[in-house]
Amino acid sequence: MTDSSVRIVSLIPSGTEILATLGLTDAIVGRSHECDYPPEIENRPICTQARLNANAPSNEIHDEVNKLLQSALSIYQIKTDILEQLQPTHIVTQDQCDVCAVSLQEVEKAVAELIHSQPQIISLQPNLLQDVWADIERVGNVFNVDSVKVLENLESRVKICEQKIQGLALNELPNVACIEWTDPLMGAANWIPELVNLAGGQSLFCVKGQPSPILPWETLIASNPDVIIFMPCGFNLHRTRQETLPLTQLPEWQKLHATQTGRVFITDGNAYFNRPGPRLVDSLEILAEILHPEIFQYGYKGAGWEPL
Repeated sequence: MTDSSVRIVSLIPSGTEILATLGLTDAIVGRSHECDYPPEIENRPICTQARLNANAPSNEIHDEVNKLLQSALSIYQIKTDILEQLQPTHIVTQDQCDVCAVSLQEVEKAVAELIHSQPQIISLQPNLLQDVWADIERVGNVFNVDSVKVLENLESRVKICEQKIQGLALNELPNVACIEWTDPLMGAANWIPELVNLAGGQSLFCVKGQPSPILPWETLIASNPDVIIFMPCGFNLHRTRQETLPLTQLPEWQKLHATQTGRVFITDGNAYFNRPGPRLVDSLEILAEILHPEIFQYGYKGAGWEPL
């Protein structure tokens, strides 16, 4: 059991989910503006805000992100005054992606300005599934919480997927294009290629553990994937459907194998695929359900994914 004097501020949604999985929800006293799961943390004070308009079209968000990064500004601001009031003992943040959440540098700078507390910074930096397991274990160790059962449960769900696809022949493993952004088009990398392969697909374009690359439209057309799955960073199902519409109007779109066979899908990337926490296993199960509906039926359809 954690010490009641522990006061955690989580500045990254995946960190919040890791804390919750380890039974530390009650110790969370503050969160980022993007931390929305589990629902019971939504009443915690918000300690960050974005310097850009997340409701703008994809290309405008992309341009704004690049401008901010080039000017050496973080995309997110920390509300130091709120942090000061909360007097956290620990801050959970990340050093994986400057676009996903407040940067480690910004957190260190904010902590240096605090007068009434000197919180310990726990920075997560996952690129693969194994890194996420290591993060869960590390966070557990910091707060003296046993993570063994949590990890066993997550890993056993992954094993179930692996075992169920073992009998499939190579020609039954579809070529899959996962799209992380629509304008410009970007492939989904880091842990996504790994999840695709575990779910019985063959991931196109991206190298596991590497950042997401820009994907030229011509490359997508030429590769003619069996399956296309949209999972734009930070967008829910409704927003993802809106964002994919312009692509589906392009003449080449109708000629794609995935379009003609009805194997184009949208997902809630914000809740699942974009967050390197416990729900990456849900993301794996969503992929398994999409790629092999004859084998997997977890019940995520309509909430986690839909056909386009």
